[in-house]
Amino acid sequence: MSARRAALLLMAAALLPGPAAARSLSSCVAGLKRQVVRAGVPAKLADQALTGVRFDEKVVRFSRTQPEYVTPIWDYMAFLVDPRRIADGKAMLRKYASTLAAVEHRYGVDRYIVAALWGIESDYGHVRGEFFLPHGLANIICAGKKPGFFTAELVSALKLVAAGDIRLADLRGSWAGAFGQTQFIPSTYRRLAVDFDRDGHRDLVHSVPDALASAANYLRRAGWRRGEGWGFEVVVPASWRGSTGRHSLASWARAGFRRADGRPLTGSATARLIRPAGRSGPAFLVYRNFDVIKSYNASEAYALAIGHLAERLRGAGPIRTPWPTSDPGLTRAQRLELQKRLIRAGYDIGEADGKVGPLTIAAIKKAEKKYGLPVTGRPGTRIFKALGGG
Repeated sequence: MSARRAALLLMAAALLPGPAAARSLSSCVAGLKRQVVRAGVPAKLADQALTGVRFDEKVVRFSRTQPEYVTPIWDYMAFLVDPRRIADGKAMLRKYASTLAAVEHRYGVDRYIVAALWGIESDYGHVRGEFFLPHGLANIICAGKKPGFFTAELVSALKLVAAGDIRLADLRGSWAGAFGQTQFIPSTYRRLAVDFDRDGHRDLVHSVPDALASAANYLRRAGWRRGEGWGFEVVVPASWRGSTGRHSLASWARAGFRRADGRPLTGSATARLIRPAGRSGPAFLVYRNFDVIKSYNASEAYALAIGHLAERLRGAGPIRTPWPTSDPGLTRAQRLELQKRLIRAGYDIGEADGKVGPLTIAAIKKAEKKYGLPVTGRPGTRIFKALGGG
């Protein structure tokens, strides 16, 4: 038996072992069927969606565990805003120019922000998640993870099918229930999705116009300010020790701040200062629209990735201030190559797919120990070079 298969079996056994657990899952799913029917889902659809649910170790593990290392901001940005995503995004901007222009006109949200969100959420519709939502959500609910919340999401997902917006087979997405090209959770889908192509269905799985317009509608409803932007990189005066809170741009200019790209710091908006890597890394003044992006995913790093990718799609260059690390992060192509190098070096990580999961992290740690590097499990430049010499 391979090390990979043994590790997965051990994790599965630890999470939900034995025949009694299988009976418990079956009983829970039967009760869940009755519950969603009482909530207004047609009985036939509930039966179709929830028949054949089996224990899914991966879903339960994802719902219970955190990553084995905290992702540094430079890893996060290297992975999400890489050359391929920038090039693909520019191609999509050309292909869907008229749609994006119409979406921007209708909802007032910058087309580059909409395209960047699309790119980061699903790689422009190419990556939408591997889990069949009804079965994944049933596993989470029956494992006791926020059953009220996830049951409501399951009901919302099935009501989308019952309404004719999507097919049952289209309910494939993340372990937590987000799906479609812009990764809406089902309740958000029901509340904010729009039929922008006017075909009678709000289809965020197959319709690019519906997906882009729905994302813009979400941001508008969250408070997007037309024409204000999200923010920009700045150079912080070395002696500055003031408040990072919201101040006018004129106040920041008087304090000695200047834009990293050399343009004047002017305008009537207010902005606050963020330094995602601390005092020695890049700094940004961000507007209220930055917080609107954060409402999509409550992460400063996520909002920064969306904003920066939008600027790269617009034609701007990379972030000017280096990240404070001697071990920069890897692009998606480099992560895939790192896995191939690990396999060539004899480490059992399964198939090289560019996704850094527990087996890849464990292999990186072993390789780092072998080469005398700090043992972190990170897919960084040092171990990348140690394994391949370049």
